[in-house]
Amino acid sequence: MDFRHEVKHEINYMDMLQIRQRLSAVAYPDPHAVDGKYLIRSLYFDNLYDKALMEKVNGLSRREKFRIRYYNGDTSVIHLEKKSKIDHLGNKQSAPLSKEEAQSIVDGNIDWMAESKFPVVRELYTKMKIQGLLPKTIVDYTREPFIFPAGNVRVTLDYNIRSGMLCTDFLNPDCVTMPVSESILLEVKWDGFLPDIIRDVVALEDRREGAFSKYEACRIYG
Repeated sequence: MDFRHEVKHEINYMDMLQIRQRLSAVAYPDPHAVDGKYLIRSLYFDNLYDKALMEKVNGLSRREKFRIRYYNGDTSVIHLEKKSKIDHLGNKQSAPLSKEEAQSIVDGNIDWMAESKFPVVRELYTKMKIQGLLPKTIVDYTREPFIFPAGNVRVTLDYNIRSGMLCTDFLNPDCVTMPVSESILLEVKWDGFLPDIIRDVVALEDRREGAFSKYEACRIYG
């Protein structure tokens, strides 16, 4: 399992304007972005005891979470993802889902998952059965992504974070979401090394590394 370095900073609007300008001069926009950004909708899973939420709140160094995600309202490309964290290292395992498969998971029709050819689908099935994982909440936000080839660096600016509250019908474009935070999240990910040019670009005075979680913020309504 390959892990990448991950660092997050909670920043303000003026910080974002400054970093965006710097990044535009040295990094490349993600080719999948539309006008430099895309809209992300995720459906996060948790159990009745809020295992994933409590691992984050309590600051556990080892934690994991499952989510289903698609971009820009395009439900023709959906992925199930398992995100694992060990301190400042992160790993993401992913598998494609059809729209029908995603909806069946939301509806609780999961027996087919046991025979999936994708290990992460089978793992989610097992944990839904044993740990009681269930779809918990929708998390919507806007992302501006930048890439830098050396070090396989990816820098993202996330904002306009919204919660589906108790709605889990995440394939429904009419599902009402509510803003939960004015925070802007700067996230930097890289493999073996972080190039100095990127380190300098994202450097801000009086900004410490943060532990802001979009999922945690979106659980404010329950």
